[in-house]
Amino acid sequence: MRFFLLFGFFLTILSTHGADRPNIILIMADDMGYSDLGCFGSEIDTPNLDALAKGGVRFTQFYNTARCCPTRAALLTGLYPHQAGIGHMMDDKGLPGYRGELSRDAVTIAEVLKPAGYRTYMAGKWHVTKKVNPLVADAKENWPLQRGFDRFYGTIHGAGSYFDPNTLTRDNEFISPFADKDYQPKSFYYTDAIADHATRFVADHARDHQAQPFFMYVAMTAPHWPMHAKPEDMAKYKGKYDGGYDAIRAARVEKMKKLRLLPPSWQVTAQAGGSWSTVKNREFETRCMEVFAAMIDCMDQGIGRLVAELKKQGQYENTLILFFQDNGGCAEGMGRNGPLKPRASQPTLPAMAATDLQPDMIPKQTRDGYPMRQGYGILPGGADTYHGYGEAWANVSNTPFREYKHWVHEGGISTPLVAHWPKGIPAGRHNALETQPAHLIDLMATCVDVAGARYPTQHAGQKIKPVEGVSLHPALKGESIGRKEPIFFEHEGNRAVRDGIWKLVAKGPQGAWELYNMEADRTEQHDLAASEPERVKAMANQWETWAKRAQVIPWIWGLPHGDPLPNKKGKKGKKKV
Repeated sequence: MRFFLLFGFFLTILSTHGADRPNIILIMADDMGYSDLGCFGSEIDTPNLDALAKGGVRFTQFYNTARCCPTRAALLTGLYPHQAGIGHMMDDKGLPGYRGELSRDAVTIAEVLKPAGYRTYMAGKWHVTKKVNPLVADAKENWPLQRGFDRFYGTIHGAGSYFDPNTLTRDNEFISPFADKDYQPKSFYYTDAIADHATRFVADHARDHQAQPFFMYVAMTAPHWPMHAKPEDMAKYKGKYDGGYDAIRAARVEKMKKLRLLPPSWQVTAQAGGSWSTVKNREFETRCMEVFAAMIDCMDQGIGRLVAELKKQGQYENTLILFFQDNGGCAEGMGRNGPLKPRASQPTLPAMAATDLQPDMIPKQTRDGYPMRQGYGILPGGADTYHGYGEAWANVSNTPFREYKHWVHEGGISTPLVAHWPKGIPAGRHNALETQPAHLIDLMATCVDVAGARYPTQHAGQKIKPVEGVSLHPALKGESIGRKEPIFFEHEGNRAVRDGIWKLVAKGPQGAWELYNMEADRTEQHDLAASEPERVKAMANQWETWAKRAQVIPWIWGLPHGDPLPNKKGKKGKKKV
């Protein structure tokens, strides 16, 4: 009898623990700047994300890896991207840190949480394998279902049309959005499709697996190029940006000060990417930003539908939602060069069949036969256009910081993290600003912590690298996260170390180190390297030690990695190959 009583007692404890464990939803936006959310200073309408921030915690010093797929690798595994095999993009450079495939000595959050009893779902952009057109089933070993997810709807490749995406996949099979019997909206738009499937997964989970908690990863492609948006969303922003870059940026600066995100003592970086007074085609430039804003607005609407479904299913109070971004605003000139090409009066190419799969990142034509158009002056937004919004607007997105996606100055790597969890965040922390520096590598540790899971030393017969990050759970309650190590960065030879209030950063594989006090000068306007040579040397050595340990070096940038790295412009240290 004593045995059965004890057994029943332990079962009760386990059952109660399981019931208390939160659902976890990670939502990531693509190519968005620090100030592009309303709750971080923007004029863009983001009421749903703003509401999550008001009822949760905003991390003001949250970091990414400066680029799409390295960020995804770091997020999924809790490792630096080179350790996960994706130090750059999706091509194999023959070096351990640059294989272009998510490595097997790393585990995904889904692979860790499933043994702890979680169901696992994903909707959106995958982008951690080069095998985007596999000829055999075995080549899908790094697709979502083979890396721990129970269900998947999204794209395997990293970019494409919002009206006709390439590599669109349901679970393990390619599908055409125009012949998909399981999802038939009035008109297809990828941001809506991602949000609708995330919402569906919540409803299906409540119906079929209510006793289990769930983990869901929602990887939006918005607002990554191409600038595609629905007409009704674009109409909302017509004329909003007629004042130009400087006017919008100045308004964001003032709003950020009121939100306590921008101390008055920080010197705001100068407008980059060109002057509004010299813009040749203002209709084109304003349209680019109108579409960009519409893309974010639509994403926020989708997040609102997801939150509404959580409430409908009684899951809202005990769901941890983390919203973040993969890198800063993108200054790439996609589609912005070349002559203006007017739209043909009628289709000039054969229409595609509903069952045809879109083969290209940049489609050659629309489904109904209009040729794709790129060039300066072609107004973006429609399915037959394919553009980025340009450097000047990216600079506005990254207000008040320097640089963009690719670089590891703050504009490239610092983006918001919004955390919301009614049951897990004390009321006194609602609408709080959390200033402890944090990084994507911390999200694995956070999920493991709140889920009561165990990070493995082995998985599927493979030894697993130890997790790099720390749990952010204490920060949600206003406590220290206890970080003992600096945060490190490398992308395309751009390098940085963040250690306490200090940041050491360099542009390019032979660039000079710059040193900034991030408490006094987070906009990186006053380089202290010359006056703090010993600190520069010590932090450079920290970076070097990490780079060797984390498979950053040897690297692929065509120049021998210097040791010591250059510290003065035009002067190089002794190199070793």
